[in-house]
Amino acid sequence: MNKKVAILFPCIGRRVSLLRLFRAACRRLGCEGIMVGTDTTENSAALQCCDRQYVVKPVTHRDYPGQIKEIVKREKVMLLVPTVDLDLSIWARRRAALSDLGCRTLISTSRVVRICQDKRLTFAFLKKHGFATPDTLSASQALRLKRPCYPYFLKPWDGHAGRGNAVARNREELKFYTRRVPNCIVQEFVEGAEYTVDVLVDFDGKVRCVVPRRRLAVRAGEVSKGITVKHAEIIGQSRLLVEKLKAGPGVITIQCFLTGQGCIKFIEINPRFGGGVPLSIQAGADFPRWLLEMLLGRQGKIRLDGWRDGLTMLRYDEAVWVRK
Repeated sequence: MNKKVAILFPCIGRRVSLLRLFRAACRRLGCEGIMVGTDTTENSAALQCCDRQYVVKPVTHRDYPGQIKEIVKREKVMLLVPTVDLDLSIWARRRAALSDLGCRTLISTSRVVRICQDKRLTFAFLKKHGFATPDTLSASQALRLKRPCYPYFLKPWDGHAGRGNAVARNREELKFYTRRVPNCIVQEFVEGAEYTVDVLVDFDGKVRCVVPRRRLAVRAGEVSKGITVKHAEIIGQSRLLVEKLKAGPGVITIQCFLTGQGCIKFIEINPRFGGGVPLSIQAGADFPRWLLEMLLGRQGKIRLDGWRDGLTMLRYDEAVWVRK
């Protein structure tokens, strides 16, 4: 061990698997990895697995950015890894300030974060650049349709983790849910196989690896069963999408449907690690190792599709035990 690498995971929550994968990558590279985590409560599974643990204010609190910057300075953090959507915009605006402290961030620009977090802007971006995506309407536009085509999929334009999503199968349900879903948008209902795609972008903005994984089962908005699939068109389209968006650095998570007619329809873009990324990493797309190699100025061997096809992940719950 000849170098210490402090890695910060803000809002770490349940991301035990991701934390362990970064720790293992440090060991393989001969580095002493110091895992630093923050959360709003000490009763956080992943926080208890960190080497340095900090309980901080919620991301909406005015003191939150300052608290994180103090942790970066105190722990000499070299890399900040976002785990949820909540604070992406905060760090997108402060990338330069963190860089001045010697901390690289796996955060896209504020422009990219806005496009990804506002699903109305996501739809406009996809349409502008020629990517297939479900037709998207405001609640008032949907209710004015003279020839509606049910069912419709409803969700908040600023939502995350599947919260507030609903399906309307007739006008009565459409009227009901448009009143109940906050910041509601109404989308064409798409049927087909659902995929999550992990796209690795290096610190120079170049796409280096793309891994589609089919979602076999989902729980609380996060994949619980999935399988890697080497689908050439999904790989190519996802790569082009991230290049057009100019997202990165880090892992960009894309969601899409492959319809029965073979059409790829993109529905969401998240500029951070997705919850199911351990499947891609286990399949051979060693994102933590590659990102650390980039951070340390080393040359890693990365291929766009250099990972195992057909690897299945079946997740289960695991406990973290804490003694008072």
